[in-house]
Amino acid sequence: MRSGCVNQACKVLRINPKEIKKFEPFDAETLKSFLKKELGEVDFSFSLSSLRKLPNFLRHDKPFKVVMVKEGKGRIVSDIVDEESPTYGLAIDLGSTTIAFYLYDVEKDLVLKEYSILNPQVKYGEDILTRLHLARKREKLLEIRNETLKAINEEIRRLGGESIYYLSICGNTAMSHFLLGLPVQYLILEPYPPVAKWYGLFKPFEVELNINPEGRVFIFPSAGAYFGGDLIAGLFYVELHKKEIPSFFIDVGTNAEVVLGNKDFLLACAGAAGPALEGGIFSSGCRAEPYAVYKISINRERNEVIFETIGNEEPKCLCGSAIIDLMAHLFKEGVLSPQGRLIKENWPERVLETEEGKAFLVFKSGERQILIKEYEIKAFIRSKGAMFCILSLLCEKVGLSFDEVDKFYFAGSFGININVVSAVILGMLPDSALDKAEAIGNSAGLGALKFLRCADFEEIRKIVDSITYIELNTEPRFMELLTGALFIPHVNLELFPRVKILLERS
Repeated sequence: MRSGCVNQACKVLRINPKEIKKFEPFDAETLKSFLKKELGEVDFSFSLSSLRKLPNFLRHDKPFKVVMVKEGKGRIVSDIVDEESPTYGLAIDLGSTTIAFYLYDVEKDLVLKEYSILNPQVKYGEDILTRLHLARKREKLLEIRNETLKAINEEIRRLGGESIYYLSICGNTAMSHFLLGLPVQYLILEPYPPVAKWYGLFKPFEVELNINPEGRVFIFPSAGAYFGGDLIAGLFYVELHKKEIPSFFIDVGTNAEVVLGNKDFLLACAGAAGPALEGGIFSSGCRAEPYAVYKISINRERNEVIFETIGNEEPKCLCGSAIIDLMAHLFKEGVLSPQGRLIKENWPERVLETEEGKAFLVFKSGERQILIKEYEIKAFIRSKGAMFCILSLLCEKVGLSFDEVDKFYFAGSFGININVVSAVILGMLPDSALDKAEAIGNSAGLGALKFLRCADFEEIRKIVDSITYIELNTEPRFMELLTGALFIPHVNLELFPRVKILLERS
């Protein structure tokens, strides 16, 4: 039984010994000849475990399964098992806050389970930089690593580790270093060099991950300190490198990482806009998590802020998509000026005077309030402007206009929840994104899962080697562009024709 593409990371062939017509002088050569006939000309080798089992399975009448894992251009017969034994692959997105798992049935080409857990590293610091500073000491690095391995191995045990023959993992550069126990002290010192670009394929015992001992572990490579395996997995999934017309790939998380490219080029940069766009700079902000408001609309006449929360519970905080919604509505209603000032007379019931200046009241229950403060709004405007300028700069570098870009792919929970109309009104995204935006979910996890279905090492190497990274700190043009973007939507309204029409009508 064949499943998946020709490059499937783990392949399973069911064999009935009665179908083997010719026995070679050596049992391994007998099986190899049969496999080549069934699967085509493939370079096979054998694990010691499979050789130990082979003679008995060949001489029994009962059908059995041969489990083969891909390594380089060839395959290793890693195990021989009973016909009823399950054979799985596991994809993991090792995020700084959550770890996502995708359990994959190799034979059925089917995802059996998909879920996430909290990354235990969070207790060492909410942000990665805090963890990196802590992990400069070797004993702390190993402590963080062991906590991570313990959490992952517990999930592997629950999922049936002995039946998992291939594990693909992606994470940002810091997460990959933590997982592999690589020194991190130089990642926080200019020029921020990672230990390696290509981590490669490991045997489970090398990484101390408790899948089947004869399986393999693939860690997605990094293209730089700010462009890790999670981004490479995302690009692998969305296949920007195969497209004729250039498109944007945008992932907002710890940073805002952006790639513009097609089959001819991949131009990338990262900015610190991520925390702001995820709600991180707001005292009431949070990631997209339970009890977080993710969608907002307003009715000024009825003094109402209408919202939806994750889990449909009473709100505790606002994630980035809700903040973008809120500010776009306030701007349209004249409660928020283009410079980011709250105009009290236009909604006196909600614009409050506090010890920290003006603030907008989103929600109140008893003594508990959710407020957006004016100084936070101004910091956000800088971040939304940075996002627009990153997109503009990448287009300038290759001589494209936004109209010539085919798609804007948005990754992660931010991409799923963001209201593109609100983002365009604020000037975070160009006007053309209204027609070209596409949310793709957890592209990192889906890329790691795609690897299980199609383990193309050369394609991933090509993606990594095709990336040209632009360092914003050395780009004077970025600051020139940013000056005009520090307004809502922009100092030049001609860049946003549909927003201009909207404002003229209101």
